[in-house]
Amino acid sequence: MSRIPVRPFLVAKDEEGVFRVTVRTTRYNSQGYPLVSAELLEDTFRTQTLARAFVREQYKAETGDIASK
Repeated sequence: MSRIPVRPFLVAKDEEGVFRVTVRTTRYNSQGYPLVSAELLEDTFRTQTLARAFVREQYKAETGDIASK
């Protein structure tokens, strides 16, 4: 795994064609190896723009904190 930190929010389209948000948390073990846990939120969005706006509003995320897939 890369030691480059992952962005804390991922906006991705699922198999049903709606956009979902995943909140990712990075922790580091005693050797400095990153451990990433992810939680898929229940909310769904019609567009990627709406999902990104939700993340910025609810989590006060900056544009650079949000990854798209």
